[in-house]
Amino acid sequence: MPTKPQIVDVRLDERTVTTGTDDICQQILTGLKQPVNEKTLPTLLLYNERGLRLYDDITTEAPEYYLFAAEEEILKTHADEIVRVMHSRGEGEILLGEVVLELGAGALRKTSHVLLGLSRLVSSPTNPVTYYALDLERRELERTLGQLAMSDVGSLLQDKVDAKGMLGTYDDGLKFVAAGGLRSHLLPETIRASVEDKSQLNKYSRDISPISTPSTSSSVTGLTSPTDMTTLSTPDPLQPPLHIMFLGSSLGNFSRAEGAAFLRSLPLRRGCGDTLLLGLDHDNQAARIETAYNDPKGYTRRFIMNGLKAAGSALGDEQMFDEDKWEYVGKYNKEERRHEAYYKSKSGQSVIIPSTNDKVSFLADEMIQVEVSYKYSETDVHVLFTEAELRPIQRWVDSFSQYSLWLLERPPFMFPLLSSPSASVLSGGLVPKRSYSSSPFGVPSIQDWQNMWTLWDFVTRRMIPDSMLFQKPIDLRHICLFYLGHIPTFLDIHLSRLLGEPHTDPQEFKDIFERGIDPNVDDPTKCHDHSEVPQSDEDWPQLETILDFQTRVRRRLLQLYDDIHSGRISLTRKVGRVLQMTCEHEALHAETLLYMLLQRAGTGTIPPPDFTPPNWASLAEIWEAAPKQVSPTVILGPAVVSLGHDDIEADDIDLVKALEVDGHEFGWDNESPKRKAYVNEFSIEWRPITNGQFYDFYKSGGQEQVKFPASWVEYKGETCVRTMYGPVPMKIAWNWPIMTSYDDFSAYAIVKGGRLPTNPELRLFYDKFEAGYEGGANWGFRNWHPIPSTTGGERDGGRGHNGGVWEWTSTLFDNYEGFVPSKLYPGYSKDFFDGTHQVVLGGSYATIPRIAERRSVRNWYQRKYPYSWIGARMVYDIAK
Repeated sequence: MPTKPQIVDVRLDERTVTTGTDDICQQILTGLKQPVNEKTLPTLLLYNERGLRLYDDITTEAPEYYLFAAEEEILKTHADEIVRVMHSRGEGEILLGEVVLELGAGALRKTSHVLLGLSRLVSSPTNPVTYYALDLERRELERTLGQLAMSDVGSLLQDKVDAKGMLGTYDDGLKFVAAGGLRSHLLPETIRASVEDKSQLNKYSRDISPISTPSTSSSVTGLTSPTDMTTLSTPDPLQPPLHIMFLGSSLGNFSRAEGAAFLRSLPLRRGCGDTLLLGLDHDNQAARIETAYNDPKGYTRRFIMNGLKAAGSALGDEQMFDEDKWEYVGKYNKEERRHEAYYKSKSGQSVIIPSTNDKVSFLADEMIQVEVSYKYSETDVHVLFTEAELRPIQRWVDSFSQYSLWLLERPPFMFPLLSSPSASVLSGGLVPKRSYSSSPFGVPSIQDWQNMWTLWDFVTRRMIPDSMLFQKPIDLRHICLFYLGHIPTFLDIHLSRLLGEPHTDPQEFKDIFERGIDPNVDDPTKCHDHSEVPQSDEDWPQLETILDFQTRVRRRLLQLYDDIHSGRISLTRKVGRVLQMTCEHEALHAETLLYMLLQRAGTGTIPPPDFTPPNWASLAEIWEAAPKQVSPTVILGPAVVSLGHDDIEADDIDLVKALEVDGHEFGWDNESPKRKAYVNEFSIEWRPITNGQFYDFYKSGGQEQVKFPASWVEYKGETCVRTMYGPVPMKIAWNWPIMTSYDDFSAYAIVKGGRLPTNPELRLFYDKFEAGYEGGANWGFRNWHPIPSTTGGERDGGRGHNGGVWEWTSTLFDNYEGFVPSKLYPGYSKDFFDGTHQVVLGGSYATIPRIAERRSVRNWYQRKYPYSWIGARMVYDIAK
């Protein structure tokens, strides 16, 4: 006789344990009290024991319901690969005590592919994986787990995957995990007490979004010191990884805001190897979606109509709703990208609530909504993941590109959307952002600084070994230690000038660290004014001294924000400009430092810790199979292009304009004023030049015209591409945009019969086709390497991203009509009007969204400089 499956009861609410109906009853009654055509019934009614079996009928008998088949196809084809990528941090090994938790497990048909994949990764029967199927129906858990154990799959899982049940709601199960239930095997009563003591655990139910509680601190920061903001959590090596699965596009039953809140509440730890495998349906064609939810054989109708019987049963009378008086209506709301399921009253009628004898009346044709199923565009998914503080590790798509499985992690840090009212915090979750401007490019919030400091400390203290601090990864730049001192010194100098206060001690730092170098590539003796730095290692300040200085300067900045908040200091344009300039200066230098460190990746630089390392072979297959552009080029123009913005620094001293801070967009001096440029008709390539294209050119005689790119390296007799994880074979990075000098790109373009775009031409292309950070652009450390470009595809009018690189233009970085040098930083732009620098636009994978998203930004580099992360695309003149 088969052993009865082990089921852990994690239900926290005594009412749910005893009756299972009180909460659902209240939801039903509340929904039925709403006005005409605004009535609702809870979706959970559909998934009672009978409903789960009816749903199984849909998945086996209704091929029109493509979601199940598409997800099953992905799992059948890629389960082993998914499991390997899931364990990339552990070098593909299962760790002792590892747990897989599936939310809303259902029939386990698809899940079995993942379980088999896990079993093939288990090397020892003494180290099995524990799988928990979380569901609300005990008998269904017993049935499906029992069938699994008796199947051929079950025999293959023996001693490798221990399959158990977890009885409760999503909320119950997640709180059980977060409170340590999986580790300590505590009884639910003990877990309940533990959860109540942990105020950081948000109460979450399926139908109510968690509400953030504002800080009660009187300080604008609510922090005791800057170090409180930059201390990264240390993973507990004793806690094995947790892998959560949420399949079937079940997240679609949540509103978009509720979905993000739910994912954000998942107990995924940073840097511990925890992952989420999430299934999401695409925003497919309306007709296809409507057919999927209303198959011609009526399986979906029977599943939906069972909800009426379940509602009556929950209230005490299974026959309360006469099914013959209702019909199922499903429709796709294209604007909201969601399918909506309704009960439509065939005639005027009433029902009686058994417990109260209250009458609920319905008009003829009145609708009751029972389910919504949100679909996800590219923008939707990236907004969702960013708001949920999740980073995509990898994505698998079915053969018809209808459906995706995403493997995600909670990274050590990430940058929020510019449009988000919240900001990331190191302790996890999001907090309301104290905004000083309605413009995303206005005065930085204290949370913007927090994110910036997190990034800076991550790079400088976790990726640079002490042995490299006195080394120059690039000869044309200072040693690494210089930049650790330069950033707080630059901030301190400008705070002192702004506030009329002394510099922070040691004051000699302003002489050593004020300004870096950008010497001429051909003649390094030619360089703009810069600080004189020590010539021997012994003469540099100690690292501890620099870090202490950094802490005190940061504290000084926090005090300025407190003074602004309290009204002791007025927030003027000048104050806002200093804050914008110093914050973005730190961001730009983080990127500079990283492209320096790239040159030592694999020979010194530490790969980004606590981010799951890429599984290159798997990613390469996915990139190779990704949709190609519909044509090589697109024709644009003639057009008048708007460049720059109006951010006149002279207005900072105007008595009226100086106080007009809210809504003002700050920038650097070379972004202003707003101006127009005319461009003729031209043809431009959809995607930047790739490593593969440039490699073919280089190997076919191009060595005579271009240099070996600094982003490449010869490694073990093979040409490889540099990454922060070390060199990767050219075939892996074949479709990435190549990064090299302007001169080499220009030479390539001439041979190919084209040229590089002007600033206005590239700006016009970006305005029409750049998807932006919300649309999935590879900015803000979504990845630590370039990826293939996506512009020029069939969907979204060709909108996409360029893969995560700045782009060269043929426009010389020079003076122009209306340019006025900054008084706060006079040499920022004009020192480089030397005839050797070109304008570059966009942003790289290491550019923060605040800079990459601002369309007026114009960066620049020497045209011969090979190290910066800049790509290029070709344009072709069209003869008139």
